[in-house]
Parts: sequence; C-alpha cells; structure tokens
Amino acid sequence: MEGSSEMKSNTKRKIFVAGATGDTGKRVVEQLLAKGFAVKAGVRDIEKAKNIFSDNPFLQFVKADLTEGPAKLAEAIGDDSEAVICASGFRRSWDFTQPWKVDNYGTVNLVDACQKTGVNRFILVSSVLVNGAAMGQLLNPLYIFINVFGLMLVAKLQAEKYTRKSGINYTIIRPGALKNDPPSGNIIMEPEDTIISGEAISRDQVAEVAVEALDLPESSYKVVEIVARAEAPKRSIKDLFGSLKQH
Repeated sequence: MEGSSEMKSNTKRKIFVAGATGDTGKRVVEQLLAKGFAVKAGVRDIEKAKNIFSDNPFLQFVKADLTEGPAKLAEAIGDDSEAVICASGFRRSWDFTQPWKVDNYGTVNLVDACQKTGVNRFILVSSVLVNGAAMGQLLNPLYIFINVFGLMLVAKLQAEKYTRKSGINYTIIRPGALKNDPPSGNIIMEPEDTIISGEAISRDQVAEVAVEALDLPESSYKVVEIVARAEAPKRSIKDLFGSLKQH
C-alpha cells in the first residue's frame, strides 16, 4: 500500500509552498491538495507542521528557512517541484531586522533558489500599500502602521522589484486587510498601485487567487491588488485576471 501511494504521488504535479504553516500558507496548502496537487511544504519546524495538518500521502514537509540562503532552499525545492508559492511573512517582534531578513532577503533567496532548480513559476503573496510612497500614501494611517515594524512594506517592495527583474514568470498578489473568517464578500481585483476600497478579505480568498493563478496565462507577469466587497458580483479568478489592464 505504501508503494502504491508513492506511485500515485508521482503522477501529481508538485508545488512548493513557503510559509506553509502561516495563516495564509496553510490555506494555500489545503486548497492545493483539494485541487489534486501534491505539496512540498517548506517549514522551519517539521514537528510543529505535522500537528497543524491532517495526514495526507500527497503532503511532504521539508526543512526550509528563507534566511539561510538560496543553496539550501534549492535543495528543499528539489527537482520535483514545478512551481513555488511564497506565503511567508515575518513574525512580529521587537527585532526590527526581521522584515528585511524574511520579507526582503528571504524572498530574494527563494527567487534565486527557483532559478537554481529551473522552476519558472513563482506566486508571491505580498501586501496592500507596498508601493504606498509612489501612490501618494505616505500619510495613510495604514501605511504608517504596517511600516512601524521595521519598514515591512519597504522590504516587501524591494523583494517585489527583485522578483520582477529576475525574469521568472511571476504573479504578485497584494491583498488588503486580512481576516481568518470565511469569505463574506466577493473579490475585487485591480492593477498594481490602484487604491481600492473594500472590506477585509478572507485568507481563503487570497489562497484561492494564489492557487488558481498557477495555471492561468492571464496571471503571468502581473501585480494585482485585491480586496473583498459584499455587493461585488461573483467572478471567476480567470475572468478577474483577464479583465485587467496593467499600469
């Protein structure tokens, strides 16, 4: 039986997820498994990860610390992953270097690791107002609040820029305020640096956009802002990406 499970897993497309035990990352993992993918979950603590997820023959845990450099990350990704979804983020603390270690250098390391392994599909979950300075939002209370923790948005923006210059086939998703509750509105998607109003968006919906983007040509080389809105019409992720006109 064990051998047959392994044989089955070899027929599934495998996706590497960074930040797999985070609030958004675990939803990405669950949705990938539900859609028939195999998942390689990059985590810092494998035992902790095993307690978060139910047993699944198509879910593999590998040690992966984004701050340890691209060589070790390339080993974790391996030659059997066809794409990488990055849903990582620093844990808030009084160490103000953490956003740069994780959200900047960590993402850069992951992009470099993709290139070392030949992976050419990269989905990055970023944040609303990442480019707030260029959008005239320096005095926006939300921009100020998020940046209190070690200039997190500045760190994320630099990582986005590196990703875009790398040549990798990217999709960068910038969600608005996040909530752990199930969706209560439909997704609104706009091109990068668009200021859009809406409600907090469910992490389930952010994960849905990330997972669906994997196979959508319409999502390639795009940066999008997403929020939820109760009165918004229900649209497919394909339609949302396809109707965009980048700035």
